[in-house]
Amino acid sequence: MVGKQSPYPSLPRAGETIPGVMKQMSVSDETTTVSDGILLSDAAAAKVKALLDQEGRDDLALRVAVQPGGCSGLRYQLFFDERSLDGDVVKDFDGVKVVTDRMSAPYLIGASIDFVDTIEKQGFTIDNPNATGSCACGDSFN
Repeated sequence: MVGKQSPYPSLPRAGETIPGVMKQMSVSDETTTVSDGILLSDAAAAKVKALLDQEGRDDLALRVAVQPGGCSGLRYQLFFDERSLDGDVVKDFDGVKVVTDRMSAPYLIGASIDFVDTIEKQGFTIDNPNATGSCACGDSFN
């Protein structure tokens, strides 16, 4: 796709973040919350799969991490990663690998990741039952 720009936002690479995209919200009825790790909705899995197809690589996984930062103390990071780190928690959602490092995993137990595409907004969202509060912009949590 040289010279053409995709109408869809792509996920950042390792170390990059998507400012203003990850916000807490309820996930639609197409998924149910689980208590043993992250849950990826059908819409989010389809979007990740489409982005991976665009990249033309099948060795990448969606890494979800929790890092210090933001107004409330912690922030989410979603990016494609080819690395396999010691202690990673790996889940497969219809061929999409979701990886979480061992330090982030406890913060993400039961968290649901969805992809919304409406006239008002487009992007990945995270509904995390472990978050006790968030900042006004919704980019960070505690």
